[in-house]
Amino acid sequence: MKRILVPVDFSKEAECAARVAANIAKKTGSEIYLLHMLELPVNTIDPAEMAGVRSEPQVIFFMKSAHEKFDKFKKLPFFKGIKVIENVQFHHAFSGIISESEKNNIDLIVMGSQGASGLQEMFIGSNTEKVVRRSKVPVLVVKKSKKNFDINDIIFASDFTSESKKTFQRVIDFANLFNAKLHLLYVNTIHNFSTTKNIEAKLEKFTKDFKIGDYTQMVYNDVSIEKGILSYGRDIKADLIALNTHGRSGLSQLFNGSIGQELANHALRPVITFKI
Repeated sequence: MKRILVPVDFSKEAECAARVAANIAKKTGSEIYLLHMLELPVNTIDPAEMAGVRSEPQVIFFMKSAHEKFDKFKKLPFFKGIKVIENVQFHHAFSGIISESEKNNIDLIVMGSQGASGLQEMFIGSNTEKVVRRSKVPVLVVKKSKKNFDINDIIFASDFTSESKKTFQRVIDFANLFNAKLHLLYVNTIHNFSTTKNIEAKLEKFTKDFKIGDYTQMVYNDVSIEKGILSYGRDIKADLIALNTHGRSGLSQLFNGSIGQELANHALRPVITFKI
């Protein structure tokens, strides 16, 4: 891992994401790209004249203001010792993030989230979900950060079909970066029930083609996939939840049913997604 992209709107959530990215950068020797999307009022920009927009007085003012905020943002103490590159672009947030990540050969995107309850509310219908759906590189979404972002235990929640194998090596490689233990999790629900014996056979077939370091596997029964993931994460005090996602549907197919009241105030663990 060499380059980490952090979208920045100078909010508390962005600072949280930057702190996590800084922790990872120090462990991996990565550079951090801070990206601010400057979405000017519609009447400020004629899309047909984008080439000359940067010379407009109002645009110059917004650019200067953004760089002044960056000057202050980059002085946050957790950036010490890390190469930090700032970038201000005119673009819609999610499409600009994807464009800049591809142009700069980004290895990981770290984003903050205001998600109040479960995984579904954290992602579905948001700019975060759009980035997750379109990004070719892993996207790490965090709601809050600790002073030291240590990754020791990672849950990989999946249906363990042959399609999921496409990204599993990347999950293993990410875990190896931090010498983390992988916990392979299959959530068994009443709506999609299978016997433990059948699930264990599926897991054995899934893992036989990979060299995995320290790992466990668990069949967890719960009322929904989401609740099972979050409950098991709490049980083992996981540092991170890893998920696969499809480019066309994002994460929406992963979740069914409503979020229980128990999850309404649940402090979400970080979630990293790998596009199939």
